[in-house]
Amino acid sequence: MKRLLRLAIVDDYPVVVAGVASFLASECIDVVETGALTPVITDVDIVLYDTFGQVQGVGIDLQDFVRDSGAKVVVYSWNLEPGMIEQAMAGGASGYLSKVLTGPEVVAALERVMAGEIVVITGENETSVGGAGDWPGRSSGLSPREAEVLALVTQGLSNQEIADRVFLSTNTVKTYIRSAYRKIGVERWPQAIVWGMANGFEPDALRTVDRALLGRPPAAGVAAT
Repeated sequence: MKRLLRLAIVDDYPVVVAGVASFLASECIDVVETGALTPVITDVDIVLYDTFGQVQGVGIDLQDFVRDSGAKVVVYSWNLEPGMIEQAMAGGASGYLSKVLTGPEVVAALERVMAGEIVVITGENETSVGGAGDWPGRSSGLSPREAEVLALVTQGLSNQEIADRVFLSTNTVKTYIRSAYRKIGVERWPQAIVWGMANGFEPDALRTVDRALLGRPPAAGVAAT
């Protein structure tokens, strides 16, 4: 019998982790949910690194997972900007997958990564299309991109810092902010932060990697060194 692919989902937002896990539940994947307070179990095959609301330099970045884990790292994102993809691949990711992909498409891509390929599948270019998975603010009508921008607002980033983070122009960021504000019923930045903190847009905590788990268990019949 073929062994199930073991997957760790990495994101600091429990609703995002739960949404991705639910999306993949019917596929032939053994999902190990990994939230902010749970260390990565490094005997997994792949770390699926969800970029929602992530700020480079806060907590553990993609490069840390690539360096510290025996698993392959695949970015899973609504953000399909070429600069974002180039940065991820330069950071050592083995793949970059769009969240518009279906479950079978994601599984097929992960299997290709396990076979040694570098896999980049962007799917549709629109980063705010509907799809499986979940995100904070979905019940308030926020699109994935509006929610991501609002998450970064909640973390105190300026419009320019958000633009740099998600590889968009400041005018485009302002457009997403204005549409998000209308949907949540606020008018100013401080009100948006208060709303965000009350509605799941503040990351749980800084993620940690348990150093005791960094080595994969030895194969059967092979003594540990």
